[in-house]
Amino acid sequence: MALSPTNDAALLQEVDEAVRKDRLDTIMQRYGRWIIGGVLAALLAFGGYLFWSHRQDAARGEQAEELIAAFEKLGANQPRAATAELEKLVAEGDPAYRAVAQMQEANIKAQTGDLKAAAALMAKVAADTKLDQALRDLALIRQTAFEYDTLKPEVVISRMKPMVDAKDPASSWFASAAELSATAHYQLGQFDQAGALYGRIAKLPNVTKSLQSRSVQMAGMLGVDAVADRADESAEKDQKGNAAPKAAAAEKTEEAK
Repeated sequence: MALSPTNDAALLQEVDEAVRKDRLDTIMQRYGRWIIGGVLAALLAFGGYLFWSHRQDAARGEQAEELIAAFEKLGANQPRAATAELEKLVAEGDPAYRAVAQMQEANIKAQTGDLKAAAALMAKVAADTKLDQALRDLALIRQTAFEYDTLKPEVVISRMKPMVDAKDPASSWFASAAELSATAHYQLGQFDQAGALYGRIAKLPNVTKSLQSRSVQMAGMLGVDAVADRADESAEKDQKGNAAPKAAAAEKTEEAK
């Protein structure tokens, strides 16, 4: 007796499932050990990554606490105890914490009058390619400041040039780099270059008052009227600010008509 279409479909489905099961059994027999091993290896690797990440976060937290402890000891006038904390970070910390610790060690050396040792520590930070460029630039500025009296003006200008010339984006440390460079130009008798740099510093909106005051005075002495420049900029901003309300009022008058 012939099977109905429904029975044919059911039989085909059963045969297909049997074939698939047979293929799966064959694959597991041949490669099952490797498949299970691969899955276990992936799970172990993922678990290892999570553990490593947790340990890294914990280590960074510990290093932050050690750095805070060092600063607290400095605030309590305990430089030896602070130095011990900082040296531990230098030996064991990640690159960023190590750099901050070295820079603070350098500041302690400078306060004791050992500018050579202070500059050497800053030079290590400036040469560390694992660090963010902004941190390396700050270390180079501090190194140059510590060494300034022993350097030729041309060396100072060359070191600061990348930060002074940076445009897009501008260096975060432009003002400090430009002041060192302007002083070096002045020593060389390059008064136009020095005056232009002092003028640029004086026009910056977010520099300390002491630096701005020095820059205005030096720029004026060198023939650059930084005060007038700032006054012109301020007037221009005021004009722009007043133009907006006037334009709005005119627009409302037109709407009323």
